[in-house]
Amino acid sequence: MKDFSLFDLTGKTALITGSARGLGYAVALGLGKVGARIVLNGRHRDTLKAAAGELKGKGLDVDYSVFDVTKEKEVEKKITGIMSRYGGIDILVNNAGIQKRAPLAEFSEQDWDSVMNTNLKGVFLVSKYTVRGMLKQKAGKIINICSLMSEVGRVTIAPYTASKGGVKMLTKAMAVEWGSVNIQVNGIGPGYFETEMNTKLLEDAEFNNWVKSRTPAGRWGKPEELAGAAVFLASKASDYINGQIIYVDGGILAGL
Repeated sequence: MKDFSLFDLTGKTALITGSARGLGYAVALGLGKVGARIVLNGRHRDTLKAAAGELKGKGLDVDYSVFDVTKEKEVEKKITGIMSRYGGIDILVNNAGIQKRAPLAEFSEQDWDSVMNTNLKGVFLVSKYTVRGMLKQKAGKIINICSLMSEVGRVTIAPYTASKGGVKMLTKAMAVEWGSVNIQVNGIGPGYFETEMNTKLLEDAEFNNWVKSRTPAGRWGKPEELAGAAVFLASKASDYINGQIIYVDGGILAGL
């Protein structure tokens, strides 16, 4: 008899930020398929409502909460509401992120702050208020979405690289701070995935060919291929794993 109970998330509530589309949506779908109640998050109610409707149509238990991860009062109010409604948040996936491209010497302060606030400060704020409930129940899983750029750099995306390097180290800091209370904090570092954020890169023939030639798998990742790592890190199967980053990149970081 097959036993997949280590990966069963039945009865767990999972909040995924930035989950109306792309990788966040794929992670939400993956967690929902193994039993978790899903709470989607984003800044636009109509988009979230549509995404929640799609997931409900697949038979999943889904809710959504509209808030901006960079606004502390919004974050506190909405997370308090979610925890009150469902008795707590068992799994948090910090996925919300943005990208802006320009040569570093020409990058505006406004754009720098925008990237850092969403990609790094947002992880801090959402985790800060979510973990309070986890500390009380002495259990929890936090998954921070990092990036290849948590390890390496590329031209024109220095703020993104700085922010994702920060998320990597914040993941380790959280693991050290909360590990003794049965809270595991780990990261997932996606490689190049076919998402809306990467549309322009996919349409750039030269860059598209570079990604395929640089990646041992010879192709871009599909959003659904991120779900397995998320399920693993959200489940009991990872109870003794803390402060680690799993790179889901087709092997790109394995070679030169």
